[in-house]
Amino acid sequence: MKHTRDTVAGEPAQSAVSELSPLARPANLKPVQAQSPGANGPGLSGAAAEQAIASPRLVTLPRPHVPGGLKVSTLSYLNMHEFGDLLSKSMMVRKQVFIDTLEWDLPNVDNMEFDQYDTPMCRWIIVHEFGEVLAGIRLVPTTAVCGTYSYMLRDGQLGLLKDFPTDIMFFEAPVTENIWEASRLFIAEDVPAQHRSQVQSLLMREMILAAADEGAKHVIGIVPAVWSRWLRRLGLYAVPIGPRFTIGRISSQAALFSVADQLDWALGKTDTPAS
Repeated sequence: MKHTRDTVAGEPAQSAVSELSPLARPANLKPVQAQSPGANGPGLSGAAAEQAIASPRLVTLPRPHVPGGLKVSTLSYLNMHEFGDLLSKSMMVRKQVFIDTLEWDLPNVDNMEFDQYDTPMCRWIIVHEFGEVLAGIRLVPTTAVCGTYSYMLRDGQLGLLKDFPTDIMFFEAPVTENIWEASRLFIAEDVPAQHRSQVQSLLMREMILAAADEGAKHVIGIVPAVWSRWLRRLGLYAVPIGPRFTIGRISSQAALFSVADQLDWALGKTDTPAS
């Protein structure tokens, strides 16, 4: 999975977002009692929902109703048994997208793509319909530690990942409870064009809500150039936080996505996110 550097670069976001200043890994992180995150279930409303972003803690925000057979779910090691083989199916679609189509050199077994970041610390967001996986994205806390690895952007910056640019961001990778990383964003190739907008909207809504459930104010990650077009169509936005580069045939860039500013949109309270 070779990368090349483009000449076009975005503007740094560090001065605008205080959480992005270089941070030392917190030494006093304490485990919290986890609720099983899911697409539907008892949630918070009113003042309680607004408190979801106030401090890092686990909550379960209400999810807007999704008509028809289309569903979006957030899976974890605690609740994956409730969804049958949905997670393994998601990893099979990841292999089709990232290995078979994009020809990335990634680990795989039994037709499933996986890596060192698919741990009990992460959350898998999956859009599905009648048991078939349509789209997905993975969330990993920036406080994650698994052997020598933490999260993809930070490990790449530290030179721990083969063929990965070390100048991926304009600043030192953050380590803080209120920033999570998004990776492995995909839409299945067989999703019809007329349904893609709805699938993309569901995926972004659940990404915001799942991150907010975990106390995140921001999500960072490497995103393909097409992602910015998705966001514009949905009325959402992200800030470039690194130079553009190419992985295989895909032009990508590290970006920051504000969970706090766009939470009301995800909750269905407004059609237009905060700007």
